[in-house]
This record gives sequence, structure tokens and C-alpha cells, in this order.
Amino acid sequence: MSAPAPKIVVVNSLAFAEHDPEAPLVVQALGDSGVRAELQHWDADVSWGGYDLVVVRSPWDYFTRLDEFLTWVEKVAAQTRIVNPASVIRWNSHKGYLAEMATQGVPVLPTLMLERGSSGAAERLAACGWSDVVAKPAVDGGARETLRTDPCSAEAAAHVERLVAAGDVVVQPFAPQIEAGETSLLFFGGELSHAVRKVPAAGDYRVQAHHGGTEHPHEPTPAELETARRAMACAPDRLTYARVDLVDVEGVPTLMELEVIEPDLFLRLDEEALGRFTVAVLAELP
Repeated sequence: MSAPAPKIVVVNSLAFAEHDPEAPLVVQALGDSGVRAELQHWDADVSWGGYDLVVVRSPWDYFTRLDEFLTWVEKVAAQTRIVNPASVIRWNSHKGYLAEMATQGVPVLPTLMLERGSSGAAERLAACGWSDVVAKPAVDGGARETLRTDPCSAEAAAHVERLVAAGDVVVQPFAPQIEAGETSLLFFGGELSHAVRKVPAAGDYRVQAHHGGTEHPHEPTPAELETARRAMACAPDRLTYARVDLVDVEGVPTLMELEVIEPDLFLRLDEEALGRFTVAVLAELP
């Protein structure tokens, strides 16, 4: 009798399952490759140790339940193999990694971190020396609580005081180049798969589709590839998948974010991307 095929579970979230067309496609592609594959919500009551590999794909509510999510990640990692690894997920869940990358020579926008519960957050913001800033929670996604503002305004003070009461806050100078768009490079198994140019709607700076942004295939430049690889090298463990978001600042590809928990992989923009992602996942089987 032959051994049963390996069993892989792809993880999404119950709250946003209907908004994620990619996860079911990944499950189907894995199944077509000969493994047993299924889709589960990250907080489902299942025996995670029964899977040979857990693939974190779209737990898009994790930042609203961070402690619970990170506990789940560690529990899964103690029972079976998880990608990306638990150490990577924990490290990437807080945007403090941006300051760490800057110390390692990665081009990153200047970053001011306002710690949770700290006094004088509004005063520190007003004294930052920038005339136009973006303030957002250090644990967040989808530009949900992101505000572009004058750091000396009453609006800015109210925003950061509200955010800092609940968690750490990241403040960066607004990069006007973002109005022309940002570039995302997708890597599977450490190799470039494809790249995407994301353009905000007229008069906006947020590139997400739910804010009116559009996306197009992109051919990355050598400089963009260099910044992306330097950013990924900062991760504490291997990366099965990664999305590197860049903006051009005076000719220098500059890191906006490194997404290695639940990024949109833009599989829809490259007909071979799903196959490349499948190969990278299968390579992680024990």
C-alpha cells in the first residue's frame, strides 16, 4: 500500500473569506499537483498537527486580534510546519521592523515611532520637523486607520492621541511620489515571480483597490530588485512568499512595507504566478 499524499491546509479568515479569490485557486492548484489540500479559517477548531504543512495566506483580520493570532501561530508551529515561519510572522506583525531595516542599510522613509500609552504623543508629532505626514497604527492592514495630515493640526493631534491609547503608532513624512504609484515585487521561494505597479485614484494616495487604486503588470528595475532583496535579507528566517512595496524617492527605490504575512499576491496579473507559488509551497513539505 502506498503512503497517503501529503496534506496541506491553506489558511484564510472567516470574516474576509468572500473577498479573497486567490486562496481557493491555491487550494485547487495544490490539489492538482497531487497533494491533499484544503482551506480553513485560522481560528477554526481543527487539529493543525494533522497537516504536513500550514500555508498562511489571507488572515486579513489578524491585526484586530493580534495576541490571539500570534498565539495560534506559535501553537501551529509547535505541531507542524508553517509558512511563512512563526518567527517571521511575529517580526512582521509590527511595523517597528522598518526602523530595524533602516539600521541595516535598507532605504526606508524616515520613521517616528510613538509608543502605546506614551505621554506627549501629539507634541512629539508636531515637533517632528515634517510638514506633511502619514500616521497609522504599527499593527494594521489595508490603510484602515491611515491618515495623511499636517502634523501640527488639531486633526493630527486627535488622531495620534486616539491611536496611541490603543497601540504603537508609526509616523512618516508623506512621499509625494506615491501619488504617481508604488511598485510591488512578488517573490516565491526567494525568487522573483512578478511585479505590479499600483496607482491611486486621482486625488488620493492610497493604492489599495478598495480605495479606488488600480494595478498593472510591471517590469522591475535592477535598483528595485536590489532594494527588495536587501529588505528580504533582514527577515529572521526563510521566506516562502514575500511582497516588497516600494516607492521611488528622488530616483531611489525606497521601502514602504515588506509584506510576509497575508499579502495580496496579485496572482491574477501573471498567468504563471499561481504555478510558481505552488512550486514554492510544495518545496516546503517535510
